[in-house]
Amino acid sequence: MNSIRLCLVLHNHQPIGNFDGVFEQAYQDAYKPFLDVFEQYDFPIALHTSGPLMEWLDERHPEYIDRLRRLVAAGRVEIIGGPFYEPILTMIPSRDRVGQITSYSDWLRLRLGAKVQGMWMPERVWEQALTSDLVNAGIKYTVLDDYHFKNAGLTDEQLHGYYLTEDDGRVVSIFPGSEPLRYTIPFQQPQATIDYLRGIAERRAGAVVVFGDDGEKFGVWPETKKHVYDHGWLRQFFDALSANRQWIHVTTLAEAVENVPPEGKIYLPDASYREMTEWALPVNQQMEYDQLVHELEHDGRWPRIKRFFQGGFWRNFKVKYPEANEMYARMMMASRRLAEAENDLEQGGATSGLPSNALDTLHYARQALYRGQCNCSYWHGAFGGIYLPHLRNAVYNQLIACDNLLDQAAGKSGGFVEATVDDYNFDARQEVRLANDRLICLLAPAAGGMLYELDIRPICLNLLATLARRPEAYHKKIAGGASGSNGQVASIHDRVVFKQAGLDQRLQYDRTPRKSLLDHFYDAGANLQSVSRGEATEHGDFVQGVYESKIRRSSDRVQVQLTRLGHVAGRDVRITKGITAVAGSPTLEIAYLLENLPADLAIHFSTELNFSSLPSGADDRYFHDGRGNRLGQLGRQLDLADVQSLNLVDEWLGIDVGLAFNRPTGLWTYPVETVSQSEGGFELVHQSVAVQPHWLVKPDNTGRWSVTFQLTASTALAEERMKSTGETLAVTPA
Repeated sequence: MNSIRLCLVLHNHQPIGNFDGVFEQAYQDAYKPFLDVFEQYDFPIALHTSGPLMEWLDERHPEYIDRLRRLVAAGRVEIIGGPFYEPILTMIPSRDRVGQITSYSDWLRLRLGAKVQGMWMPERVWEQALTSDLVNAGIKYTVLDDYHFKNAGLTDEQLHGYYLTEDDGRVVSIFPGSEPLRYTIPFQQPQATIDYLRGIAERRAGAVVVFGDDGEKFGVWPETKKHVYDHGWLRQFFDALSANRQWIHVTTLAEAVENVPPEGKIYLPDASYREMTEWALPVNQQMEYDQLVHELEHDGRWPRIKRFFQGGFWRNFKVKYPEANEMYARMMMASRRLAEAENDLEQGGATSGLPSNALDTLHYARQALYRGQCNCSYWHGAFGGIYLPHLRNAVYNQLIACDNLLDQAAGKSGGFVEATVDDYNFDARQEVRLANDRLICLLAPAAGGMLYELDIRPICLNLLATLARRPEAYHKKIAGGASGSNGQVASIHDRVVFKQAGLDQRLQYDRTPRKSLLDHFYDAGANLQSVSRGEATEHGDFVQGVYESKIRRSSDRVQVQLTRLGHVAGRDVRITKGITAVAGSPTLEIAYLLENLPADLAIHFSTELNFSSLPSGADDRYFHDGRGNRLGQLGRQLDLADVQSLNLVDEWLGIDVGLAFNRPTGLWTYPVETVSQSEGGFELVHQSVAVQPHWLVKPDNTGRWSVTFQLTASTALAEERMKSTGETLAVTPA
């Protein structure tokens, strides 16, 4: 029997913002028991642990880190590096790619004594230009999927080694990870893997075969803990490898690179793992792709056709989910500000005029930026991703913290207010950033004049980290009902499990973004039910229309004035809305003036507000009327008439969001909930609270009507807590 090398590469990861209990459960169910079994054998593995998880382990389970250090010293574990906080590398600037990788390599060297030569490519998202950055960061090799190599024209028989790739004269070694092994390990009996490897060995002496996949498959994925540990799959697998060690040499990537020559040179097309390319497609194309695969996979020609079947491109997640682009653009804004601040400090040195601790402050700002680049909330597939509010909130938390720290480093103190204009979200149109020491607002005049980000700086919270409801390809599965496992351990990609009943009744899709200051004109009969169900007829063209913008400044206040001449039921109507921020104030003053209103037109005017980060289903998250009278939990639908105030409170966050109007107002409130897919199955997720002030407009004799209201984000409760614990208001803990 010919001998082959088998490299087992495990990738353990938990994202920034995941719940502490999830970290702990994963540790108890997968990371610790895997080491418990592995330490009893004598072959090596390669292990990548993402920075967020490694920092958590170092704090909560330093004994695990000590075990790793001993295994590294004994040559049993090769530590695989990568970008510290697991960003998709193609999503971040080159300077941040190199910085993330080198900072994590330094951490791993200091804490584990590891010599990092290889790295894990987050989500295996590859573009050829990454090669130069990897080399600049000290990386010699990485692991991608065999799918990448097949897209470049290689056949299965050419994937049993590693290749060199080059960019701008820089060379990196790249290993193809085996897709067949990803589906046999640990879902089939160990013998299936041995048989697969035997088939390769019979055809190719000296082959190198790589298994590279998530460590969570060994205990965290549904039903795998019982299968892998209680039923002994992992021991059986390691026993099988030991029994066949005469021809299966379990080794590390480092050993393979050192002792096996490369197969040759290859240039890979832009790609990620196969399933990811499917998820990145627009929904209709994704459904057609799935249907074509279903039709063709039983065709005898499918093995020949399959390698030419390609899905979409990772970057288009920023198109599929505009909210992902908003996070991306916000991250790029922070990265650019940080680079400029570091350059100013470097150029100015001691004469820069910056505070003496500016260098330390910029270090923490960089750490916050890197944490805000963690990839999981920027996309969606078989995992929760962008649909999980706590992951989106964690990204914004760090990006807002970065902004706060940059202001500190620049010496900004006390109350201030400012407004700038730029193409902040990369749509070739100008947005407005209105900011003071308490709030940051991002407004899009060309997209309905909407307020699409509202940062509460003292607690680093974006109240508009919302998500619109949209069709997903997997929604068609909901009509089929829940499925059981039938005693089999299914891949996470194949399971259909419903975490709540009646999800088919909860599917609803939004026609417009779930942002704020969206201006609606409904007919006079519009009500809470028709508006919340998206059934109310829209008579205006303002919701996504183009507004003109002006900025008015005085010493302590700035107003952004947005104006549009549009149409309501075929009549010309002008809206002017002003958003004013005052230095030192947590309040936005919002004023509306409607002009050219016809006296004979009975019309409902409503400005839509959405507030994320205020979850439903808990008694400490509630509405009150501004006088302390509770009106129910935040998931409740309210239909209030002739009121002049409403507050939304989250005691856990320590925030009270108040609305106060200068005239009697009707208020509709309702929860915005998505039906989405996660590791545990299909689930209903609360995304935001919609609040719609509305009025039956009656113009004066000049055709005018106006209203003014204040939006106040009080964080007094949170600030008292911070003072009692000694935390700074500039940044919240990761």
